[in-house]
Amino acid sequence: MTEDILHASCVDVDGRGLLILGPSGSGKSSLAIRLVSLGAALVSDDLTRVVRQYDALVASCPNPDLQGLIEARGLGLVRAPSVDSADISLAIDMGQVESERLPPHRTVTILGIELPLVLHTQNDHFPDALMLYLRFGRQA
Repeated sequence: MTEDILHASCVDVDGRGLLILGPSGSGKSSLAIRLVSLGAALVSDDLTRVVRQYDALVASCPNPDLQGLIEARGLGLVRAPSVDSADISLAIDMGQVESERLPPHRTVTILGIELPLVLHTQNDHFPDALMLYLRFGRQA
């Protein structure tokens, strides 16, 4: 079993984990808060343990004392609905902005597992679109 601690947040939507990657200040926690407000469950904020189990990646909070807590700038640590772990289905890179209207399918490899990857977009419907993607998928 291979594992790593990533500078990332993670949420779970109906059993599908979204790994939110990006540099400090890129909006990882803000996106996670918005997704939780839309019905996702928090897995971890800012640091995420990722474990390879066979051909899957499983995310969890590396610090049990912080499980169910997320940083809301200007408010502090707030409680959020949470789950212990999530099978990662999708990754987003908040450090890169999507420039294409209909972007190509991208991937990222983590611990030898290839995951679908999306880039951050500068529009108001982005969190809502991510919820649809996680619940219903993307057209091939």
